[in-house]
Amino acid sequence: MFIGFDSVSSSAEETINPSKTLPRGILLSLVISTILYVVMTMTMTGVVKYPVFRRFINAPVLAILAKTGQTWLSIVVSIGAILGMTTVVLVQLYGQSRISYSMARDGLFPKFFGEVDQKHQTPFKGTWFFGVIAALGAGLINLNILSELVNVGTLTAFILVSAGVLIMRHTQPDLHRGFRAPGAPFTPLISIAFCLTLVAGLNRETWIRFFVWLLLGMALYFSYSRRHSKLNQTHRRNK
Repeated sequence: MFIGFDSVSSSAEETINPSKTLPRGILLSLVISTILYVVMTMTMTGVVKYPVFRRFINAPVLAILAKTGQTWLSIVVSIGAILGMTTVVLVQLYGQSRISYSMARDGLFPKFFGEVDQKHQTPFKGTWFFGVIAALGAGLINLNILSELVNVGTLTAFILVSAGVLIMRHTQPDLHRGFRAPGAPFTPLISIAFCLTLVAGLNRETWIRFFVWLLLGMALYFSYSRRHSKLNQTHRRNK
């Protein structure tokens, strides 16, 4: 449900006054989306009793519209859902290309991902690379499997970021921060607890696939990224 808002933070280098505009954009988007979801849910439960949703878990909105005889409106909702998923994919690809660009600049990724188009000043090679990978995945992998992998990956990333806030508050308290997470340490702890609760509900097969990808990522890090990281090399020289 709340996927894509974190990708906005990856545009910090392309934003005017990111310390103010990024937090406002993320929080306002979350508030507006939450209100829309709540209003939609209240409307749906006003039409039918909520236990009925279990029978239409894949497309509850369409089922309710069909139940009320508004079949023409279900077509509009279907088109909107397709457009909505498209925008989510584009936002995720945008964020991934910018993250890969930053990692390539440090040496964690090959320089290929850090090459910028001279005219548009965008990391076009990384965008094409991940766009092709996403298209192949969407065409060859079951949608339910993909959605579960996205869930476990996103929730794990949220847990790691929240834990990173706690750790950096103690290890590097004087480090300059464009934006400070409010309510620490309670906000990060609540975030970790909620994310762990959601992750615990995922099935065993999803966990197996996740750990396979995690092992592949760790293998890439220790075989290539760690040795080529400029930050790591600087840290070694300063020891």
